[in-house]
Amino acid sequence: MNVDETNLPGLGRRKDFMTASGRRIGVVERREGQTELIVSAWDDPDTCQASIPLTTEEAATLGNLLGGQHLAMKLTEEHKDVPGIVTRQFSIAQDSPFQNQPMGKACIRTRCGVSIVAIMREGEVLPSPGPDVVLHPGDLLVAVGTQEGLDAAADILRHG
Repeated sequence: MNVDETNLPGLGRRKDFMTASGRRIGVVERREGQTELIVSAWDDPDTCQASIPLTTEEAATLGNLLGGQHLAMKLTEEHKDVPGIVTRQFSIAQDSPFQNQPMGKACIRTRCGVSIVAIMREGEVLPSPGPDVVLHPGDLLVAVGTQEGLDAAADILRHG
């Protein structure tokens, strides 16, 4: 995928790309630190059709959602020939009893037989996280297991 980067004098930097459907999507990273999600006209990247200001946390969450979805789809494809194995994503909510706690405290593998294979955090992938990795609100956990195990893991991460 070709990402175009354009300096915006006095404003910051625009990074965007053309989607398969012919839309230009991207972000404007302002010099002051703000981020905007933008959709531009297909024939003129300088004509913005939509602009959504994002806080740092919102931008990180959006990056996690998009990156986590890609990772989960790849894992699902790899496990499609293994009956009974499912891939799912879990988000650590602000009210999760495991926020700001080591992942091992939840005992997900021991209690449900589910493996957390990656954590998406602020647009970055933490592959094969160990039990000492501290979970933060907004983290997106990518898990593999049986449907029943994943249901149990979701309940544990929500309620303890």
